[in-house]
Amino acid sequence: MVTSSSVPRLVVAAPSSRSGKTTVATGLMAAFAARGVAVSPHKVGPDYIDPGYHALATGRVGRNLDAYLCGPELVGPLFLHGARGCDIAVVEGVMGMYDGAAGEGELASTAHVAKLLRAPVVLVVDASSQSRSVAALVHGFVSFDPEVRVGGVILNKVASDRHEELLREALEQVGVPVLGVLRRAPQVDTPSRHLGLVPVAERRAAAVEAVAAMAAQVSAGCDLDALAGLARSAGALSCAAWDAAEAVSSPPHHLTRSDKRPGRHAGGGAPRVAVAGGPAFTFSYAEHAELLAAAGADVVPFDPLRDEELPEATSGLVIGGGFPEVYAAELSANEGLRKAVAVLAESGAPVAAECAGLLYLCRELDGLPMCGVLDAGARMTERLTLGYRDAVAVGDSVLAAAGTRMRGHEFHRTAVEPGSGADPAWGFRTPHRRVEGFVQRGVHASYLHTHWAAEPGVARRFVERCRTS
Repeated sequence: MVTSSSVPRLVVAAPSSRSGKTTVATGLMAAFAARGVAVSPHKVGPDYIDPGYHALATGRVGRNLDAYLCGPELVGPLFLHGARGCDIAVVEGVMGMYDGAAGEGELASTAHVAKLLRAPVVLVVDASSQSRSVAALVHGFVSFDPEVRVGGVILNKVASDRHEELLREALEQVGVPVLGVLRRAPQVDTPSRHLGLVPVAERRAAAVEAVAAMAAQVSAGCDLDALAGLARSAGALSCAAWDAAEAVSSPPHHLTRSDKRPGRHAGGGAPRVAVAGGPAFTFSYAEHAELLAAAGADVVPFDPLRDEELPEATSGLVIGGGFPEVYAAELSANEGLRKAVAVLAESGAPVAAECAGLLYLCRELDGLPMCGVLDAGARMTERLTLGYRDAVAVGDSVLAAAGTRMRGHEFHRTAVEPGSGADPAWGFRTPHRRVEGFVQRGVHASYLHTHWAAEPGVARRFVERCRTS
């Protein structure tokens, strides 16, 4: 019997970005799923977009494993949480295999996560424009860290049968088996724009076709039986699966007597927390909704592009990341919802907004009216802001008490002016000291993406404020 701690698993890595990790990982997930196998999909790092394709391939929620945001100690438990009831897990890596948080050594790299999961690695190599040199490349990645077990290679973008023959001859010297060979296939390509791939929610039919093409290519070019056998060689994990209810069960650390005063939900039913979704707000971690529900909230999704009102009896609002700049005209045209959000915020109800949510709460975005909760303007820029951040809560808010430390990630090509309010949300310790974001009444708005599993008290505190606001 396969227990959750010994679920077969593979990590799909590459020497660099754009080598074909997403194609191979997503194709593997879909190919295994087509065999009737229950596949658990995972992504190393903070990426929100690839897990959408993983979910499409497997029919299960795509989950992230980020050793920087959550800490190395939570990688195994979060993995086991996602892998419950599954026959195999496929973990897509990030960047090059040994690339992690800047200046932090191996932390949060694909190699680091593979070691934490005791999982074998399949190295995807872009073989275009090389032949014998592939042996030196693979040898270097195999030998760089002896604790990382590279169990096989999948060669991508192979030009011809003769090219494949030369590559295989070269790799015989390295002793790493070739588990797959993929030819160039434009039909598996997915369109990109300023922040990476276009999310599944924006191109549903085309995304379904692309995932089907990935599955067909991987099924035809890879040895699925050998890959499944390699996955079964993963070592058992000694940790227990993460559980949202257990995570929020400890008493609140930061509530004061005034925080606990009776309010409109005191002693009543579960406070209703509306969570923005739809094509404009696709960036969220599944654990956030799970933690909110475990903390006692009635979590209700809504789509700011379509819904003209907030869900009935909304007590709190969570607006995550996404692409409001792409849908600015439609969001602006939904005047009824914009006004409802402004009224809710003015009432003092808890509102948590990250990145896209921050832009939506601004006075305007690229000249188009938004909710007007914050006296700030937002606009698209040419500059990409990207990287992990070590943050501390500047003051008390609906999410955190002053002094609470959290790690987060910034990823945007927009700018908000001013960049912070009279009461900022966060002070950043890295890469340079600055304050950012807005805290006013019940609103906490910031560019910073955080993973609440690292600090479950965030969800607990937010729901408690929903009860008492």
